[in-house]
Amino acid sequence: MRDDVPLVQDIVLVGGGHAHALVLRMWAMDPLPGVRLTVVNPNPAAPYTGMLPGLIAGHYRAEEIMIDLVRLARFAGARVILDRAVGIDREARRILLGGGRALRYDIASVDVGIGSDLPEVPGFAAHAVAAKPLGDYARRWERFVAEAPPEPALVLIGAGVGGVELALASSHRLRAAGRVPRITLLERGGAVLPNIGARARDVLLRRLAAEGIALRTGVTAAAVGPDHVLLSDGARVASDFTLAVAGARAQGWLQGTGLVLQDGFIAVDAHLQSSDPAIFAAGDCAHLTHAPRPKAGVFAVREAPVLLHNLRAAALGRPLQAYRPQRDYLKLVSLGGREAVADKFGLRSGGAWLWRLKDRIDRAFMAKFDAYPAMARSLPEPAVRGLAEAMGDKPMCGGCGAKVGAGALGDALRALPRPMRGDVLAGAGDDAAVLRHGGGVQVITTDHLRAFTADAGLMARIAAIHALGDVWAMGAAPQVALAQVTLPRLSAAMQADMLAEVMAAAGEVFRAVGADVVGGHTTVGAELTIGFTVTGLAVMPVKKGGARPGDVLILTKALGTGVIMAGEMALARLPGGILGEAVAGAFSQMGRMQDRAAAVLAPVAHAMTDVTGFGLAGHLLEMLEASGCSARLRLEAVPVLPGAEALAGQGVESSLAPANRAAVAGRMTGGIGARGALLFDPQTAGPLLAAVPGEQAEAVIAALATAGEAAAVVGVVEEGPAFLRVV
Repeated sequence: MRDDVPLVQDIVLVGGGHAHALVLRMWAMDPLPGVRLTVVNPNPAAPYTGMLPGLIAGHYRAEEIMIDLVRLARFAGARVILDRAVGIDREARRILLGGGRALRYDIASVDVGIGSDLPEVPGFAAHAVAAKPLGDYARRWERFVAEAPPEPALVLIGAGVGGVELALASSHRLRAAGRVPRITLLERGGAVLPNIGARARDVLLRRLAAEGIALRTGVTAAAVGPDHVLLSDGARVASDFTLAVAGARAQGWLQGTGLVLQDGFIAVDAHLQSSDPAIFAAGDCAHLTHAPRPKAGVFAVREAPVLLHNLRAAALGRPLQAYRPQRDYLKLVSLGGREAVADKFGLRSGGAWLWRLKDRIDRAFMAKFDAYPAMARSLPEPAVRGLAEAMGDKPMCGGCGAKVGAGALGDALRALPRPMRGDVLAGAGDDAAVLRHGGGVQVITTDHLRAFTADAGLMARIAAIHALGDVWAMGAAPQVALAQVTLPRLSAAMQADMLAEVMAAAGEVFRAVGADVVGGHTTVGAELTIGFTVTGLAVMPVKKGGARPGDVLILTKALGTGVIMAGEMALARLPGGILGEAVAGAFSQMGRMQDRAAAVLAPVAHAMTDVTGFGLAGHLLEMLEASGCSARLRLEAVPVLPGAEALAGQGVESSLAPANRAAVAGRMTGGIGARGALLFDPQTAGPLLAAVPGEQAEAVIAALATAGEAAAVVGVVEEGPAFLRVV
């Protein structure tokens, strides 16, 4: 999308279902200038339900069946909001989120799937799990398989195709793990598998019998206990793992939208448009009034091109396209092992070849969200000498990864004259300037960040916490803040909305630590940049210098935000994991304040700083130079964020990392390998690093734990000139 085109409309995709995932994928190849596309989902990844039985059976790893929405949104140039929709204010055109925020929209689409939980059944919430949504089920199932008794009892509520398929998958997995499962399928109707052809039904019933899976029809679950299910006929069935696969339940919050619903699902016409022309719906949460169909992922997939066309048409004021669903579709039902049965075209046999066909179809779908086409970074023609080297082969990072390197910064600051005012006690060189203030001191610092996420509220929170880091590192109490905000080019309405979102999120952070936002400055530029000038008050500041031999080094957060955000920008794939989950973990850590950690550390620390743009190695060496000491750092003791080391092992790094590595050359040894690379990783809203007397270290770590801070002892200060030994 062209950066010089202002954004003037908001299209919001509520939910990360199959239709919306495909819309994002297709949007990436042909974005609509002037539109800000947003996807809202509570989790950073969404499951492809067609592969769920294979996951339960152990044929697939979790990451193989998950669509990484964070990575997909980056490819599509879309904003991703990791929160759950809980309502729609149609009059104000706002999507209401569980976290309390309200997102503006001009056009919205809902694809939030369905649930299979049974909230009306006593004990279900405490002792059972629903197959949909998938996340909790998959986690609890893996834990159960690892801890299951020799003869585990399972009860599955619902004996439709989904229930039968999951019963067979569960049996296969448990038998492969050396268990002898006792599985019971419950069906409220008089017959099992009522919506499948007779031939396929016969194959499935024979397989259930062969696996020893019991069928009970004409009953429902009346209550669920920790080790049993009480049935409506009074019988009691033992159960170590109770799963609901019973039908499809619409999400309750849709009832409050004022949209026309059918059995709780959003009623849509042939254009996938609801009773509100600004709101579309697709997937299982929608009811096709013109051509009702069962809940199946195949329809969501086929709806996606029509939905994309109509979202674009609505934004452009052009005619909409009709969706005409197929009457029937090929149902491939897995049989637990690597076999399947088909229900269409008169196919009856179940076998390995059908499973291979299903596997091929499923993997082809997931391949759409694996390797995205590379967007080339081309040099202008003609290109002057040095331009290629200056541009590099990677996009410039945001956050503290966009900081000027230590070498260039040091060269510039050396020309700065010493303070001439008597009340300026310390100028450039420490974490904050120190001014005389009454009987104590006032510290003042400034920080601003180039946005690495299009979620302005989240970015504002992280920027506020980042700016407060210098104040906390000085042991000061935050006092006031001034905001400096550069907004991208937007319509007047979107501009006002984004600025309000930034100030609300930042204000919440500053108010929580007793500071007031007293003003600031705004401008319009090429991209979102948020910064704050912050003051704090202290009786005596904690300086960067002052560490003594024998002090232990305490770190209050894990490293890796720089490499994770660099990986997200580069659309990297995380080996053995899901990049979006690593990004969500980094967001969570960056959004965690450090006021409690600072309150514990400041009274005992001989020296303290915050680890930000120059990485742990660079900021620790600054402390050592100011203190006239050396240090030994235990690499394995340094906490790292999930996914960070794996990304570093692939060569992913922030655009600032090479400058950080060069800045400490000749002043440290060790720190090799993927984990060692994280010592040079620039941190945004990074940890506090404190030098604490060795004899007090154990008590300090305990006090931090009591305060909810998971800090770590990572090294020790030693005699000698400023030098860092990594062991």
